[in-house]
Amino acid sequence: MAFKLLVSAVFASLLSAHASPLALKSIERSFPFYSKEEWGAEVPTDVRPLHHPAPYVVIHHTYIPSACDSREDCSAKMRSMQRYHNSLGWGDIGYHFCVGGDGAAYEGRGWDTVGIHATVANSHSIGICLIGDWRVELPPVEQLETTKALIEEGVIRGKISPDYKLIAHNQVSATECPGDALVAEFSTWPHYTPGRPDFSVLTTTPAATTSA
Repeated sequence: MAFKLLVSAVFASLLSAHASPLALKSIERSFPFYSKEEWGAEVPTDVRPLHHPAPYVVIHHTYIPSACDSREDCSAKMRSMQRYHNSLGWGDIGYHFCVGGDGAAYEGRGWDTVGIHATVANSHSIGICLIGDWRVELPPVEQLETTKALIEEGVIRGKISPDYKLIAHNQVSATECPGDALVAEFSTWPHYTPGRPDFSVLTTTPAATTSA
């Protein structure tokens, strides 16, 4: 099954930081997407606005919980992660979106709220987490393709900069996340940027630097 974001021809000239409302109506997802309400989220208490367009996309894995391959299982793991992150005082699940092995995207904080997932990158990024442990094995193809399509959607919506930098969590924090196998895979994707990012050139107001 191909997981490619279907976009009408009108977008050929609209891949910019701010797509028009008319253009946004032409977006058609070809992957399942479940809102916070649909996976049973608790009401968030941390809703600080994120400055757009975000110049970075940070990729994560969960390690724990393990991979999931159905809406029921992935939804349960989203609820588990949110409960754990709430217990840390984060006011919601830390990531903007998670992607399951079922090829579905699960809304975390969404496009418009600052995440808590990557220390100094929090106020400059969209954090996408691929549910599972990807240190040795690769995620299913559907999980990878939905991640790519979700990033593309963010660019079209003006939530992610067209010249965004794609980085791993371990480029900003001392962690194995998102796993060597996953890093080796997405290092071949467009916009991957190795090394430690230089946030000193950015002007957005810093947010809390707590990390996942």
